[in-house]
Amino acid sequence: MHTRRLEWIIERALFLCAALSVLTTAGIIVVLAVETFEFLREVPVVEFLTGTEWTPLFATPRFGVLPLVAGTMLVSAIAMVVALPMGLLSAVYLSEYAPDGLRRIVKPVLEILAGVPTVVYGYFALMFVTPLLQRVFPQMAGFNALSPGIVMGIMILPLVSSLSEDAMRAVPQGLREGAYALGATRMQTALQVVVPAAFSGITAAFILAVSRAVGETMIVAIAAGQQPRLTANPFVPLETMTAYIVQVSLGDTPQGTLEYRTIFAVGMLLFLMTFVLNMVSTWLRERFREEYS
Repeated sequence: MHTRRLEWIIERALFLCAALSVLTTAGIIVVLAVETFEFLREVPVVEFLTGTEWTPLFATPRFGVLPLVAGTMLVSAIAMVVALPMGLLSAVYLSEYAPDGLRRIVKPVLEILAGVPTVVYGYFALMFVTPLLQRVFPQMAGFNALSPGIVMGIMILPLVSSLSEDAMRAVPQGLREGAYALGATRMQTALQVVVPAAFSGITAAFILAVSRAVGETMIVAIAAGQQPRLTANPFVPLETMTAYIVQVSLGDTPQGTLEYRTIFAVGMLLFLMTFVLNMVSTWLRERFREEYS
């Protein structure tokens, strides 16, 4: 009887934990949706989504969010160019080539990068990487997209590497032995057998890394500048969606105003972008399972 009562309590406690996470997510969505609706009552949604000028705090405000979206996508794309190939190659080496002793040393050291505060990364990008790049590209401004993009790629590198390596290590050893029995080399086995077999886990790591890059705040707030502009030039200052939210959240903008509600509209758009990324990840995993089942 005592055991059944204890199991009942544990079951209810686990249910409350699950419900708390769901209710927290629902509360965030509701707050974003309500404030975004109030914002869109005064600003047409077409102007918000297609406008090319973002000056909500100026005397003549403009509410076109495309400059913020372009800045976010540019910095995230640079980060992905750095993180995805390096992370995948690191995962292949750790999973298929590195001895067990070396793997036990290298993987924790690599994951230390994920524990460094993002503020440190931001000042590292501003004070070290930017002056270094300016020697190669003299036309680069002090605030730019390239420097925080590279440093952000280094920051999310352990995420890609660790999750991808875990997915590859989960591939049954029998697949490797079968490939070796057919005469495949170690590289052929790694790239043509192990990587496709771990595709779902690798895809999840990539999508999670993209979401992490899109939602990064402090690096871009410190090193990218706060000049919203619609450009693909990585050498000039720009502003991302998260950096704008930080700018308005400092307390200078009165609550309840249209200018203040812009952070909720931008936040809702950011939420939808990451939600779509997660849906794409799920679709890719399901499609891969159907093709290889």
